[in-house]
Amino acid sequence: MLKTAEQVAYGHPDKVCDQISDAILDECLRQDPSSRVAVEALGGHGKLVIMGEVTTTAHFDAAQIARDVYKNIGYQEKLEISVNIVKQSPDIARGVDTGGAGDQGIMVGYATSQTPEMLPLEHVLATKLVRKLEEIRNEAKSELSKYLMPDAKAQVTLNDENGVEAVVLSTQHKKEVDFEHLKKLLEEEVIKPIIPKYKNVFINPAGPFVQGGFEADTGLTGRKITADNYGPQIPVGGGCFSGKDSTKVDRSAAYMARYLAVEYLRKYQAKEVLVKLAYAIGYPQPVMATAQVDGQSIKIEGYDLSPRGIINKLNLRKPQYQERARYGFFRDFEVSE
Repeated sequence: MLKTAEQVAYGHPDKVCDQISDAILDECLRQDPSSRVAVEALGGHGKLVIMGEVTTTAHFDAAQIARDVYKNIGYQEKLEISVNIVKQSPDIARGVDTGGAGDQGIMVGYATSQTPEMLPLEHVLATKLVRKLEEIRNEAKSELSKYLMPDAKAQVTLNDENGVEAVVLSTQHKKEVDFEHLKKLLEEEVIKPIIPKYKNVFINPAGPFVQGGFEADTGLTGRKITADNYGPQIPVGGGCFSGKDSTKVDRSAAYMARYLAVEYLRKYQAKEVLVKLAYAIGYPQPVMATAQVDGQSIKIEGYDLSPRGIINKLNLRKPQYQERARYGFFRDFEVSE
């Protein structure tokens, strides 16, 4: 059986938009932990639009936050920024004010014993490739680091019988480099340290990749939902994470589902666990809460699965979200007992 997963670097246009949305959320939470935030960004070709709903006592400059994020990622071009942010709809607030979920939806959590990260191997390998690229670029110590630019993607295909079938790596680079030499450096310094053996390799298969980021493509908050979760082998819920405060169960319940999946994997020493939670807007408890442990249904009990319960359990009122958008949404949670 073949399994494929992809991952994008934090300089990818969609990931840039995720980080902008979550940087705005973090600033609101820093000043007002009770902030209600739902902010999305659309960027491309010198322009950026930030739009959404925010109810907070915080004072922030969304455009400046976006410029800082873009520059810190490694991009230098100027952006024409338009901001249209209003207060949260009273129809939504009515349900959230009483402790209900900020939206309906289905959230999925997954854990596997296949890897130390408890994530699917193809997903882990693709992620490690882009993290290695980012590490080399940021450390600025090697010859390769002189050529790398922020935009990049990786993809790994596994064959259950023969290991890694194919590795695809595409990275933005400076113009002043011999392309074949660059490909050799990428294979030796990025791919082989992560995946020593593979059948096929494709490095910048379309040729030189000089123009990247918003100069080359548009980005949109939440567009990499499959890569942000567990890869295409595992089902995902209906909503993205970035730009949403934790009253939005798209985010908080997905985090809780992952937390539960890891807990049950350890408790039952299982091979894999799949958790599904579903909510109705305005209601605090899920309308569905199921766990499949190695294919067998296990009752979920002993956890407060209301938005408030999840927020308190995982300490989700604290600024933390830009880092999650950049390095992985399921990084360790600060759990309250």
